[in-house]
Amino acid sequence: MRRFSQRNSLVTLADINITPLLDLAFVLLIIFVITTPLLEKGMNLQLGRGGVNDQQTLDRKNLRVLEIDKDGRYSVEHVAMSLDQVEQRLRRDFQSNKKLVVYIRGDKRVPYDYVLNAIERCRRNGISTFSLRTAEGTSP
Repeated sequence: MRRFSQRNSLVTLADINITPLLDLAFVLLIIFVITTPLLEKGMNLQLGRGGVNDQQTLDRKNLRVLEIDKDGRYSVEHVAMSLDQVEQRLRRDFQSNKKLVVYIRGDKRVPYDYVLNAIERCRRNGISTFSLRTAEGTSP
């Protein structure tokens, strides 16, 4: 006759321990929460104040963001480029999508010629829909 405790020792466990899986899920969640804002960050710009917050909703595929920092460096969708490269990229994008809208975000400390050059390159290639982006509020 067997003892009760010996009979229990022969039983195998059919349960899956999910504690390590939960630990992994929480670690991945923390990593994504920390890195996502870093990926979204563009150039460090001080935009001028003024304008109206238009709250227009655009499809992301129809929008390109052109940034100009205080030193006159250009960037399209967070990729640094020369002005000629910017023109080529916008021309190519406009040829494939006629609904393209260009947001021009120029630092308030950059000479305005840089912004005008970007506008001229847009117009030269038939891009007539662009928006000069500013910070919310009234001008000083």
